[in-house]
Amino acid sequence: MDIIRTENLCYDYVTTDDEGNVTGRNPALKNVNLSIPEGQFLAVLGHNGCGKSTLAKHFNAILTPTEGKVFVDGIDTSCEEKLFEIRRTVGMVFQNPDNQLVATIVEEDVAFAPENLGVPPKEIRERVDSALKQVDMYEFREHAPHQLSGGQKQRVAIAGIIAMQPRCIVMDEPTAMLDPKGRKEVMSTIKRLNREQGITVILITHYMEEAAQADRVIVMDKGSVIMDDEPHRIFSREKELKAVGLDVPQVTELCCMLKDGGVDISAEIIFEEECSAAISELSLKKKTADIIREKIPETKKDAEEAARLENVTYKYSIGTPFEKTAVDNVNLTVFRGEFIGIIGHTGSGKSTLIQHLNGLIKPTSGTVFIDNADIHSKDVKIRDIRFKVGIVFQYSEHQLFEETVSEDIAYGPKNMGLSEEEVKKRVEEAAEVMGISKLLEKSPFELSGGQQRRVALAGVLAMNPEMLILDEPAAGLDPKGRNLILSLISNYHKKSGKTILLISHSMEDIVKYAEKVLVMNKGKIYKFDYIDNVFDDTESLVSIGLDVPQITRLSHKLRESGIDIGSDIYTTERAAQRLLSLM
Repeated sequence: MDIIRTENLCYDYVTTDDEGNVTGRNPALKNVNLSIPEGQFLAVLGHNGCGKSTLAKHFNAILTPTEGKVFVDGIDTSCEEKLFEIRRTVGMVFQNPDNQLVATIVEEDVAFAPENLGVPPKEIRERVDSALKQVDMYEFREHAPHQLSGGQKQRVAIAGIIAMQPRCIVMDEPTAMLDPKGRKEVMSTIKRLNREQGITVILITHYMEEAAQADRVIVMDKGSVIMDDEPHRIFSREKELKAVGLDVPQVTELCCMLKDGGVDISAEIIFEEECSAAISELSLKKKTADIIREKIPETKKDAEEAARLENVTYKYSIGTPFEKTAVDNVNLTVFRGEFIGIIGHTGSGKSTLIQHLNGLIKPTSGTVFIDNADIHSKDVKIRDIRFKVGIVFQYSEHQLFEETVSEDIAYGPKNMGLSEEEVKKRVEEAAEVMGISKLLEKSPFELSGGQQRRVALAGVLAMNPEMLILDEPAAGLDPKGRNLILSLISNYHKKSGKTILLISHSMEDIVKYAEKVLVMNKGKIYKFDYIDNVFDDTESLVSIGLDVPQITRLSHKLRESGIDIGSDIYTTERAAQRLLSLM
């Protein structure tokens, strides 16, 4: 039986004037026909703005169709008196957990929905404990949600839905804010709920490896479903997926590269186990690749110091039961012009660390130096430091507030006291760097999420900081948007020579763009070295809750089967090159 069915579903976002008259319609969904059987695990893919979230909101009647029908367990979602029953059947987890957390204590938040469903107190206690354990948040049950990291908040939001025991759970980018370990835990929970309890799962995601684990994948573009099939067949259509701004798993991309190189290998491969087996069956001339390692550069003796932390420790909630050491006796030197990637599990201290660099927080102990000056000394103006060190936070588009893009970008330079002519020049230069020159007179609130992100970045670039710190700048973007924004940042670094610090949970992004990697673990620096040196020791990264690119895991499996293409494999290009040399 279908738990959800749509019939010619259409939905328009409507704009109105001050008197309520319709002034325009923006079609978001066009004739969507879907049948989702009970117990299925369905993944939904598509670029930002393709209609994924709009479709999801129809599944529990947050939205109702402009035309067509949506049925949940046979109930028409336009039937208002049945809303309670619909929403008890279909629970939703949104991308931003702050939109769902309502209580002051974690366990009270998870209990909120069962209480409203009239569940007996004893059973509520059992459901809350079980749900928190499933998302690895039981030890935080008495914490306040505002004290948690973004990833931890998301796990609490998921636990709140699990506690409702719905027959279907719709998850809109639930892992976007999680570290690799957190993503694995959530995916494990999703699969367990689906396989063991028979709960229907609808997962909207931009992570191709997550979608590959589903029973079925649909791909959306411009409000319509353009592909609907099982994962292997969907991802074998690499060129079609990339044409609509999507990507494929790394091993699938590798197989396509090998095929282009004349190797007879299937394109319907999405897991590293399958890929390893397929490569092992090939007729290879040799089993060990000739590896010529690129020389790892050394820091120049005359390199200028951009920032230095000496014995920096930071503690939250000192003197309370919730006292926590977020940064623990960190010593770090960053040289001018470096591009450093920062990785670490959720709560490892990454964001707390970088906030010290422009004085947003002051160390509990230790000293922060920018250009060899103690930023908290009496003769240093913290305002000047913040012009030197620009920070772009996660979901930076939430900081936009002006009427036009141009005015928003100009806000920082104006506050620096620059002349009108200089402000105009900086706005134009920053807009060009971010590829938004044609959008300057538009309202930032009319733009797509990816465009808004670039406007926010341009606003920081316009202040011409000597150091740019980016906290998950591509979070929540589709593959095309993510690649675009990170490429623009990379180009800016190459042309300007400015110092860049990039925090990301994506190992693939870090290895693609950064020169060095700073690994944080439990408030301390675990590793700080060049890319090859850090990712050469992948087992240690996994041991602290991080992950390595899928292509790296593949190289390990190949070595176990007697095919050695090196321990420095973290891009598909390098893997393809080494494998083709064996043919």
